[in-house]
This record gives sequence, structure tokens and C-alpha cells, in this order.
Amino acid sequence: MPHPTTRLLAMLELLQAHHHLLGRELAERLGVDERTVRRYASRLAEFGVPVEADRGRYGGYRLRPGYKLPPLMLSNDEAVAVTLGLTACKRIGLATTEPAVDSALAKIQRVLPPALRERTQAVQEALGFTLLPRESKAPDTDTLLVVGEAVRRRTRVHLRYRSWREEESERELDPYGVVFHSGRWYVTGHDHRHGELRTFRLDRVQSVSLQDKTFEIPTDFNAVEHVTRSLAGVLYTWEVEVVVEGPVDAVRKRIPPTTGTVVEEHGVVLLRTRAEKLDGMARMLASLEWPFVIRKPVELRAALLDFSRHLAKLAERAP
Repeated sequence: MPHPTTRLLAMLELLQAHHHLLGRELAERLGVDERTVRRYASRLAEFGVPVEADRGRYGGYRLRPGYKLPPLMLSNDEAVAVTLGLTACKRIGLATTEPAVDSALAKIQRVLPPALRERTQAVQEALGFTLLPRESKAPDTDTLLVVGEAVRRRTRVHLRYRSWREEESERELDPYGVVFHSGRWYVTGHDHRHGELRTFRLDRVQSVSLQDKTFEIPTDFNAVEHVTRSLAGVLYTWEVEVVVEGPVDAVRKRIPPTTGTVVEEHGVVLLRTRAEKLDGMARMLASLEWPFVIRKPVELRAALLDFSRHLAKLAERAP
């Protein structure tokens, strides 16, 4: 039979995991009667844990909102999940600040039982990633929280934004979604300054505040798709158009949306994108497994020839 202290801790863990539980639900899970549940709630209150009880037929128990429980109570599976999540978060640049990840990992390690702590540390040390580390640009944590709240509440925000040209501007934005891509955080939505959809990097937001006006997100809007298309359409120097002689679905899988847009027009598969340097575009085209025809710019053909000569010289080198 479980010790009363064990049941008391089990009740505390149940209240941590659930917003609200009825007295009979707690009684069933703990294997006691409802009178004992009431006694456990009183005992927890004596220990300084603010358990609130609702009266009435459908009354129940919950922890006071906003209360932070010491210590952190995690099962083995939960501890491993959190540790691996934080490790991956640091690797791909998902965290807003790297010190926060390190301090969170350290806190979790401190409260774990010694055996589990050693095993999770061993996994961290042994873990390798095939994904290359990203050079991330982290936004301010408060900026991310305010924008996330605005998206959820459908509330307009006021932005002070600094562009890549170091030009500052004031924006009124209806944020439709937040997207993390290749080590960068983006917010996309309706920019009232230009009257159209725009995408902004969160690390370039100097300040953000919630406004009183609300909005509705278009039902067919997909934030991830829009951001990736926006990044592919950045106004780089060269406008590129190439006919790829391959199945449209296969070509789309091979060329990510951030690289270019693949469409089927008049019976041909067309790749449209922009490039700042043509040598990089030549390398990407050379990696395709299908024949292709360059429509524009003609300078891309010269870049592709230069790259082919470079490969030919490498092929002729003797061991």
C-alpha cells in the first residue's frame, strides 16, 4: 500500500499536470476517498502550496495560477525529453538566448536523481547531429513573447524596425504568424504602412507593443509558405528563369521554396528565383539530375561554363 506521503506527492504532481481536477477524479487516481483528498489539499496548503478548492457539486482542486512549484517534478521520460529538446534547441539556434538554454539545462540537472542525471548527461555527450549548426540571430525574448501573444489574440502591434540598410521605421502590423527558418525568427502579416503582406526579422525589431485594434487572419493563409516564398523572392541582383525537364513534383522536392518557385506553365516546369551571385546558382543547377534550359539571364550560361571548366580541371588531376 502506498505511503500517505507518496500519495501526497502524487496529488501534487497531478495538480501540476492538470489545470483543474474534480475531487472524485483525484480520489480515483490516488486510490482514496474524497474526504482524504480534502485532507491532502489541506496538508499541501500547510506546506505553503496554494491549492484552491471550488465548492459545489462540480467543484474540484487546482493550483493557484502563476504559482511556481519547487522542486521541478519530472518523470524519466519527461526529463530526457526536456534535456534533448534543449540540446537540439541550442544546436539549431532556436533559443532566443544561448545562456538561457545552458542555465535551464543546469537547473534540470540539479534536481534530477543522481542516476538519471548521469544518464542524461551521458546522452548529451554522446549525441551527434547530422544537421549542421546554424549561425543564428536571436530576437529579444520579450519581443518574441509579445508577438506570439499578438498572433494568438489577433491584436495589432506597433513595431520600431531597423532594416538591413540600418534604416529605422515605425510599423503598424497585424501579425498572422511567427516562423523559425535557418537560424532566423520571422513575423509575417499585414503591414498597414504599405497596405500589403510583409515579412520582418524579429532580431531587427527594436521595440514592439500591443495595440487595441484586432483583426482576422485569412482562412487560407499559411505563414510558413508565405515566409519561404518571401525569402525566395528577395530582390537580389539577378532574376533567374530556368526550364527544368523533370517531373514538377520531384523538382519541387529537390528545390526548397526558399531557393525558388517551381511552377508548371504551358507544359513545362519553370524555376523562377533571384540570385546575388551567379556562380552559386550555377552550382545549384549543376547538382540537378534533369536537363535544363536557361532562359535568363544569359550571364548564367557563362557562369555555368566556368563551373564546368573548373570541374573538368579537377577531373584531370592525377592522384
